[in-house]
Amino acid sequence: MIPNEILEKTKSFMAQFINVNVADDEDIFASGLVNSLFAMQLVLFIEKEFSIKVENEDLDYDNFRTLNAIVGFIERKI
Repeated sequence: MIPNEILEKTKSFMAQFINVNVADDEDIFASGLVNSLFAMQLVLFIEKEFSIKVENEDLDYDNFRTLNAIVGFIERKI
């Protein structure tokens, strides 16, 4: 799967919960767009959509802070 596909699928998922356009490098937590409950929904989406297991050690803020970070994380896990 190419990075653009991962990015578009992730953006599509996030659009269900966030009513604003998020820049690929915007810190979604610092901006107040998302909270810890959304983070858990995001992890479940990633596991299901990309057939990967997010381990406890993967639950690092830096892996989920921006869309670019999320794409990089998924690429590493695939």
